[in-house]
Amino acid sequence: MTRRNTAVSVLGLASFAWVLQFGSGGALAEGDGLNKHDSVDRMGGWRLLFDGKTTEGWRGFKRTGFPSKGWVIEDGCLKHRLNGGGGDIVTEETFDEFDLEFEWKLSPGSNSGVKYFVLEERKEAIGHEYQVIDDPAYGFDKAGHKHQTASFYDVFPPSVYLPPRPPGEFNSSRILVRGSHVEHWLNGVKVLEYELGSPAVMAAVKKSKFKAVKGFGTKLKGHLLLQDHGGEVWFRNIRIRTASEPSKTLK
Repeated sequence: MTRRNTAVSVLGLASFAWVLQFGSGGALAEGDGLNKHDSVDRMGGWRLLFDGKTTEGWRGFKRTGFPSKGWVIEDGCLKHRLNGGGGDIVTEETFDEFDLEFEWKLSPGSNSGVKYFVLEERKEAIGHEYQVIDDPAYGFDKAGHKHQTASFYDVFPPSVYLPPRPPGEFNSSRILVRGSHVEHWLNGVKVLEYELGSPAVMAAVKKSKFKAVKGFGTKLKGHLLLQDHGGEVWFRNIRIRTASEPSKTLK
């Protein structure tokens, strides 16, 4: 084998190893293998954060147990009832580097979000938020709004506005954190990326409602959070994978 062919083979093996460990960024197949693992999941390092049957691994923000109202398990989904109360819920675990995928749908006019880097030392449930909302109902169905679906809520709008599927239909989302690099994906398309602690992020934070929050915009180890914003929202196929070291290549 020539030196060039050897280099190509090594590069090919490295690429294959990346796909096995971190995947290629593809979206979950809607409803396919609902809240279940398969051989590809195990090879890729995925694990479920919600098993579709119990609330194991979740509890109320700043609480020891799961809320007694508002949140229910329905048809394999973790659902918040319309105006059901209960408050925000968080993972018992904390994360700083991760690849998170989840599916969600809303009833008309509803509003929710998935937050990361949530610290319970803070008075309120503040974190970086991947916005989940009925865009047309709030007038957010045009490019450039910092409160529209898949935005870094109140900090950055999606760089590419991809209209989410309408209320009643499931959307697939992804939040990727590797090193200081963060990506938001919607229905298989990367719509936003930013660098934690960068001048661009810190300048945007200073213009947001989080300007007085210590550490906001930087990398923190915190809980993941599903928001109770009063609306009716369903979450399913919530899965995560982590790595001991961030990769230098993102796909």
